[in-house]
Amino acid sequence: MLKYKADRRTLGIVATYFIIAITSWFMFDKVNYWLIGILMALNAVFAFFSAVIVHNTIHAPIFKSKRLNSIFQIILSLTYGHPVSAFEPGHNHSHHRSLSTPKDVMRPSKARFKLNFFNHLFFFFLVANTITKSEIAFVKKMYKEERNWFFQYLKEFIVVFGIKIILLIIDPVKAILLIIIPHFYAVWGIVSTNFWQHDGCDTSHPYNHSRNFKSKLLNFWTCNNGYHGMHHMNPGLHWSLLPAAHKEHLEPHLHPNLNLDSLFKHLWKATIYPGKRLDYLGNAVVFEKPIVPDEDWIEDIVIDKGKVSFSSR
Repeated sequence: MLKYKADRRTLGIVATYFIIAITSWFMFDKVNYWLIGILMALNAVFAFFSAVIVHNTIHAPIFKSKRLNSIFQIILSLTYGHPVSAFEPGHNHSHHRSLSTPKDVMRPSKARFKLNFFNHLFFFFLVANTITKSEIAFVKKMYKEERNWFFQYLKEFIVVFGIKIILLIIDPVKAILLIIIPHFYAVWGIVSTNFWQHDGCDTSHPYNHSRNFKSKLLNFWTCNNGYHGMHHMNPGLHWSLLPAAHKEHLEPHLHPNLNLDSLFKHLWKATIYPGKRLDYLGNAVVFEKPIVPDEDWIEDIVIDKGKVSFSSR
């Protein structure tokens, strides 16, 4: 059923999320506040891991069967609290195709706080409105031109928000602490990764456009999301193949400052001490111009027999 055996890990992480979430729900009234905090944290962490899987899935569906992929997307939507299909427009068609240009709704240049910690912390909130508008516009376009995509999105939307509403009615406190907040953390986390993966990089360079992290522990739980540069070079490449491709095709040409061992060490330096916003060469990131307004990328999309392509304009 699986295209790659490595996706047993994918299924294992998703199953772990549901085990933790369901167990937490039934344990909630029997444990103290400290344990509730631990359960919330576990839910949030595995919701984030699942959000990374959402990212992988919209690039490379894991099953050979289209029907199974459709069902899996509905199930996966429940792990991070939003339709999986909605990840496609802002990420695949805006971010990947137009990296750090005005048509990239998630470009780091939108964050310009003097304190770099705030750039990392609030990046999500700076781009969330544009992402939401893009999602709505894309859904409207697909409703008119590609109904199969639209109805898949609709199924995911109804299931996710229908279950959230039911859980809020049953027990609003548990729903907020164990479902809503962890899901928000997952969405905040997966969007925020765009900042530290690309801020201070040369996005016009064939190799130095992304920051990469080779930590085995990080890449085990995030299904090799640390190898971000290779992912941008070949978005459809399955995540299990990224380390080897990184070593062969990217690492020999990549600047050493973008080929890092530890994400947490980088974040400490970037946000805490010394907490400076530097490019990969060690120079201060400076923006000479005001923030450039977003440009409409949806008008470039051409739908032909269910396939998305782009006009040359």
